[in-house]
Amino acid sequence: MARPAGATKTEGEGADAAQWGNVSAERLRSLIERIERLEEERKALSSDIKDIFAEAKSAGFDVKVMRQLIRLRKQEPAEVEEQETLLDVYRRALGM
Repeated sequence: MARPAGATKTEGEGADAAQWGNVSAERLRSLIERIERLEEERKALSSDIKDIFAEAKSAGFDVKVMRQLIRLRKQEPAEVEEQETLLDVYRRALGM
């Protein structure tokens, strides 16, 4: 394993106990593995969400509108009201 530029090996000769400069190999490995597990969970959740949207579509719901509703529910009520007011103003300006 090559050392990063300017790093010096400190305690422990074993792979698990290796430290390069201030980098603990075991701590780094632990963090990387946690991130990898969370990415796998995210992938599984994304697949589940996709399945739910497919189910909604087959039941006759408009998925595009559902996505808009989900996005609106994440916003503060005042922000939603402001956007709706602006949308109404813009529609009137365009004669819609």
